[in-house]
Amino acid sequence: MKKILVAALALCAGCGLFWDDPYVTVTEDALNWLEIHYYNASREPIRRVSVRITGAGFVEVKSGTSRLVSDSFAKNFSSAEWGDIRSMQYHVDPGNVREIFQDLVNVGLFDRDKMFKSTKYPSPGRFIAVRAAMDNKTFSEPKNMFEADPDLAERLYNIVLQFRRPTLGQKRDRRPE
Repeated sequence: MKKILVAALALCAGCGLFWDDPYVTVTEDALNWLEIHYYNASREPIRRVSVRITGAGFVEVKSGTSRLVSDSFAKNFSSAEWGDIRSMQYHVDPGNVREIFQDLVNVGLFDRDKMFKSTKYPSPGRFIAVRAAMDNKTFSEPKNMFEADPDLAERLYNIVLQFRRPTLGQKRDRRPE
């Protein structure tokens, strides 16, 4: 009996978590993060937007035509677009960030069975990729989500729009009096 139990445990040890549920309840945790890269290649030069959100509520948005928007290690500094980069930083309530993360989990961010069922209707000129880590689950896929999972891609694109041009609050004129 003992040998059978040891053999069963050894067999299961190499299998991994086959019962791993991709639909988890996201907690408010500073270690949770999401990074979205969006490219609009319908015009030259390519327009890029990168949004990074942490579970603590820190949001950084980079936009422009420079490769630095999406690649911190870009080397082509002689490019005409090298300096075209803008960066904005926001602080958002961690509860609202948790809701954003939970919405993405609910539409299947971590559901590997749902992924990579390519659509018949590709999105020419638009590219969106996502990387995330939430409650000990990770996702990183360089494929175009508009083609891999259009529903998730639209949710991601809405997040990019939400933080690229925020409508909450107004900018104040900070000129000296």
